[in-house]
Amino acid sequence: MRISHDVGKSVYLRLTVAQDSRGNFHTVQQAIDSIPENNTTPVEIFIKNGVYKERITIPKDKPFITLIGESVESTILTYDNHAKLPTSEGGIIGTGKSASVYLYANDFTAKNLTMENSFNPKRLSGETQAVAVYASGERMSFYHIRFLGNQDTLYVGSGTQYFNQCYIEGDIDFIFGGARAVFEECEIFSLDRGSDIDNGYISAASTPIDEPFGFLFINNRFTSSAPAGTVYLGRPWHPGGDPNAIASVVFKNNYLGPHIHPEGWTDMSGFSAKEARFYEYQNEGPGANPSRPQLTDEEAKEFTVEHVLKGWIPEANR
Repeated sequence: MRISHDVGKSVYLRLTVAQDSRGNFHTVQQAIDSIPENNTTPVEIFIKNGVYKERITIPKDKPFITLIGESVESTILTYDNHAKLPTSEGGIIGTGKSASVYLYANDFTAKNLTMENSFNPKRLSGETQAVAVYASGERMSFYHIRFLGNQDTLYVGSGTQYFNQCYIEGDIDFIFGGARAVFEECEIFSLDRGSDIDNGYISAASTPIDEPFGFLFINNRFTSSAPAGTVYLGRPWHPGGDPNAIASVVFKNNYLGPHIHPEGWTDMSGFSAKEARFYEYQNEGPGANPSRPQLTDEEAKEFTVEHVLKGWIPEANR
């Protein structure tokens, strides 16, 4: 059942998902599947509290969808695939097919829920990727979302994405990809991998060389349960050895906890961090280090939400 609402001059559809009889659908994917292709009407999918263990996909031809959870802590979209799962052809599924949630459509919004890859890396003898969310679209926004995982939690593949007052948790390269993405007023938590030397890397950007902006972290708190000086801000990811993937990452006006490594950045797969576009500006906290590459005041003026997101200004604190 679909219910149309008039809000001023706008019309949108509201669908409800619940694991009992209180909703129009029992699963999130059922609600998404009910939306017609090439949809032009905003659709709000309200998800009641519950643990929804399902792989979710919003295809490219279904824009203008908003997912709203009943509560951040108790509305949980989860699955437990990982990159080393075997395929029927004898290979493995790989990072890109390990996600719990796939978001391909433009003008997507998510609010007030948890998106998780619940795979426990201790199940395997070696580490592997297990993506919680893959996002690749223009004008995608996330408000009050918990992203939970370990290695490769949040894959922002391409397009423009905005994250506001979210909680993002992981250990190795857990915010990665080639998108232009802004993280504002979030808590970004690095898990303790049990090492006294190397407990992971927050970012692994693969920004195309012709893009002037990649990731902008602004006014966030970077926290951790890991020992002091054992987590790097990031490293440069060159997918398939692509020399034109020149990471662009800026940390501006953040609190950096003691877990941040004094050097800040490190190399990856033979590619030097010094050749990437890694900069900071006016960070504070025990993990801040002004001897690392810094933007000038004039350069910092260019790194705004509007510039990074190609002129789009999402609504903050929504």
